[in-house]
Amino acid sequence: MLTIKQITDDKEGVIKGLEKKHFAGAREAIDAVLRQNDLRRETQGKLDTLLQAMNAKSKEIGALMREGKREEAEAAKAEVAAKKEESKKLDGIMSAAADEMKRILLTIPNVPYQEVPEGKDSNDNVVEKMGGSEKPLPQNPLPHWELAKKYGLIDFDLGVKISGAGFPVYTGKGARLQRALINFFLDEATKAGYREVQPPTVVNEDSGYGTGQLPDKEGQMYHCNLDDLYLIPTAEVPVTNIYRDVILSEDQLPIKNCAYTECFRREAGSYGKDVRGLNRLHEFSKIEIVRIDKPEHSAQSHQEMLDHVEGLLQKLELPYRILRLCGGDISFTAALCYDFEVYSEAQKRWLEVSSVSNFDTYQANRLQCRYRKGDKSIQLCHTLNGSALALPRIVAALLEDFQTPDGIKIPKALQPYMGTDMIK
Repeated sequence: MLTIKQITDDKEGVIKGLEKKHFAGAREAIDAVLRQNDLRRETQGKLDTLLQAMNAKSKEIGALMREGKREEAEAAKAEVAAKKEESKKLDGIMSAAADEMKRILLTIPNVPYQEVPEGKDSNDNVVEKMGGSEKPLPQNPLPHWELAKKYGLIDFDLGVKISGAGFPVYTGKGARLQRALINFFLDEATKAGYREVQPPTVVNEDSGYGTGQLPDKEGQMYHCNLDDLYLIPTAEVPVTNIYRDVILSEDQLPIKNCAYTECFRREAGSYGKDVRGLNRLHEFSKIEIVRIDKPEHSAQSHQEMLDHVEGLLQKLELPYRILRLCGGDISFTAALCYDFEVYSEAQKRWLEVSSVSNFDTYQANRLQCRYRKGDKSIQLCHTLNGSALALPRIVAALLEDFQTPDGIKIPKALQPYMGTDMIK
């Protein structure tokens, strides 16, 4: 959530940034926030003046009673009572203005950084870097869903029977491959200094609001109506919410956490060839890295996270590219985001496997995640997170890019976790 200070310090800059994100009605929304803020402040001033007058009059009542001036004291009491009623009205106006201001702020996305390129959609994202190399494949290479069936790794039909489309069942060495990747990613995160946590996979409404998943405008979260809980779309939500309503000390930062969880997304509106097999699922496994940091260090943290994710893809020997997302493709909450994609040789397309984002103070303001500086002042933290990594498309790329006439090769870094160098 944007802060009032951000808006009042640079109103035109905020509006320009929101327009880069193609947020309709940016100026109207910011003007509405400022009107409510002015009303709140004006009413607060009136209320303060009124309370001072009430206190003075209350002291006067005591003096009048001691002097035996009962009638004047009673008149003063009546005046205080009237002012109390007036104060209640002013307090109601002030609270309503604050609530309306917050309601509007929750609908306004984060302001993108200057380095976020202009653009309408994914076609306008900027390719920052490419790495890895294409793999030699047999003639007529198979897509991963056919390879999964051929080697008994994933049963998509059984998933449909049990739950529905988008809920695959991993079997045999397919399940082993999932576990190998999870352990590999967690071990690599631990080596990089991340503390592993195992959070719940359902969260309450406050947690959803804290990281910006709620209000859920796209209807992508699964909602457990009876208990008013939400299935998490990513471990970002519970892990970042560990620090909701917390004041950290400066020497605790940066905080680095990682978590493996199942993730749940409705993926409403998804259809066609792009959702076949593991390309787009309702439930999938993911390792998330999350950082809480000081504003002046968050850019360095972001770069370290990007280097970590790139290192994972290099160790898995996959061809990849890094994209800097444009204003029209960046998420509602992010100020700067880079996507990692791996190339599927069999499908001849790029598959997104990670987004690494800096949210500046946007989530921290919603969460009230703050830290105490050396001079004892309290400031909002910066929050950052990234997938390291999401498994489905990594599995798809590994199966397709490492297929041979004799089976599926296992990258060297993964062999100790798989206990084999080949799926036959």
